[in-house]
Amino acid sequence: MEKLFAYGNLREEDIQETVFGRLLTGIPETLMGYAVKQIKIEEEYGIESYPIIESTENKQDTISGMVYEVSVEELQLADRYEGKHYKRIQVQLKSNQAAWAFTAIT
Repeated sequence: MEKLFAYGNLREEDIQETVFGRLLTGIPETLMGYAVKQIKIEEEYGIESYPIIESTENKQDTISGMVYEVSVEELQLADRYEGKHYKRIQVQLKSNQAAWAFTAIT
């Protein structure tokens, strides 16, 4: 199993049902040294704003989220859901466990 840190839409039950076909069970977790920023993405009906994490390397900057255990196949489903504007990176959580999280492609 893989660990996935979610700080945005992937925490929502309806999104989980759509992406994974099930509800995920997670535990609250904190990502240190990152801040949430906004990116603008052109959608079918105009420009939309979405949250994205950005490294600050300042341990005072934290993001609250959830960490979920998912299969490799489910991680690939998350990749497809996040689309071409996001990439998956490995991050170190406050609990000292490693997890995957999504950030903007730069």
